[in-house]
Amino acid sequence: MACCFVRGLSVESQIVEMEAVHWHGVQANAAWAAALEAGKVLYFPHLGFQVLPQEARLIDPGILSPNSRNISLDANGALHGASGDLATVQALGTMIGRFRAQSQELIAAPLPHYNGHLRLAPTSYRPMRVESRRQSWRADDRRLHVDAFPSRPNDGERILRVFANVNPAGVARVWRVGEPFETVARRFVPRFTRYSKWQAGALRALHVTKSLRSEYDHMMLQLHDAMKSDLDYQKSAGQATVPFAAGSAWVCFSDQTSHAVMSGQYMLEQTLFLAPQHLYDPQSSPLAILSRLAGRPLVARQPG
Repeated sequence: MACCFVRGLSVESQIVEMEAVHWHGVQANAAWAAALEAGKVLYFPHLGFQVLPQEARLIDPGILSPNSRNISLDANGALHGASGDLATVQALGTMIGRFRAQSQELIAAPLPHYNGHLRLAPTSYRPMRVESRRQSWRADDRRLHVDAFPSRPNDGERILRVFANVNPAGVARVWRVGEPFETVARRFVPRFTRYSKWQAGALRALHVTKSLRSEYDHMMLQLHDAMKSDLDYQKSAGQATVPFAAGSAWVCFSDQTSHAVMSGQYMLEQTLFLAPQHLYDPQSSPLAILSRLAGRPLVARQPG
């Protein structure tokens, strides 16, 4: 895999390559389960999502609604963000739904400890070129960051994501992958402002957040913003450039893996949520790491 190196961080230290060629029946492996929960990326270079011949017309940026960033299939099967007639919308729903099912199969067999505990989020199709986006620094995913939700507090719930590059022209989707979560957190935690439960209550009352923002959520949002706003950090932090080839898939906990999406077009993505107590090693989670650094529980009820 081609890569570049910054301050000694290599692709090999952050990426675990998998030999699977099928979405189902991948054997359980404790070593790579541990790697995933350590914030590494599981890369499946030979695991392509098959776009059927009749679906080739869907690989087109014009299929995205002008006011939407992505096309998404919600948990009830409703499609959002698409532009086109009924037949086009139905075809998109079928393609994205098939990716959803295969993503769940990919996770179920090798990570049986998660089964019965994963919560399904919308499945997205991203047909636009990353380089064409014009966004604020806070929304710019070309900057190294970990994922956190401003309006949806999650009390430490993990964000597990499955990605597939379906670019028909063979163009890679290029990421930068950064340092381990604890290394990043130790750098930025001293800069954080104190948590205010009164302020969190006001945000909920004003419907800025959908539920009460915990101290954990407060810290994760500050970490996300501090990483993106620090241009010196963006240049000097340990990181590796990773081209995920067309016809490949990859998996990571995006709340823990420091990443930036630099270029590429045509990607499918599935998000699955997992409460931290259902990890193989709950002490590896961002909640546990930030709690240790803070020296106190960061949610009302610490998972056991």
